Amino acid sequence: MKFKKGDKVQFIREGSLIDGVVMGSDNINHEIIYKVGLNGLKNSVVYFNEGALISPAPLPIIPQFIADAIEVFREKEYDLAVAIDYEACTDECVRDMSLDSKVRGWLWETSNQELFARAWLDGYEVEKEPLYYVRFILGNSVSYLNLRWVDKGLILNSCGQDDIYKTKFTEKEIKNMNINYWAFRVPVQEVSE
Repeated sequence: MKFKKGDKVQFIREGSLIDGVVMGSDNINHEIIYKVGLNGLKNSVVYFNEGALISPAPLPIIPQFIADAIEVFREKEYDLAVAIDYEACTDECVRDMSLDSKVRGWLWETSNQELFARAWLDGYEVEKEPLYYVRFILGNSVSYLNLRWVDKGLILNSCGQDDIYKTKFTEKEIKNMNINYWAFRVPVQEVSE
């Protein structure tokens, strides 16, 4: 079986490429028939054999700061040619649009320009940012920075995150609290809770 329940698929209907989601399948006379729900159309279901369905091309994966930049450029009604021109993306432009200063350097790379264009035209997925703990004392299990969700108060405690305390942070979150905390970061994968 090529597709499973929940897989995104595409098919051609009346000359147009249509997106759908596999809702189930049956084996009828040694042929797999898929039940496909149509995206955006409530209670609309079609049935296809395996040969009529294709997997959509994967969306490009881009950093969060580039996703933010694309949204700002679209909000300002820039077109792709202007948005992708890293030379036009001056420091002043970056400040005026509240963009991350890394945008210009990222767009300087030719392969990133192609990725930016694909993301602009086809949509994108945002790269998962690495998460870090902030550990101030090595070998001490209660030396991790904890941020209280309710009032944003900071304490030192264990690295376990729960409904009361946040203990996993992105680079931006850490630097926004105190740039000096960045020196005490530990990737989440390296610590067993």
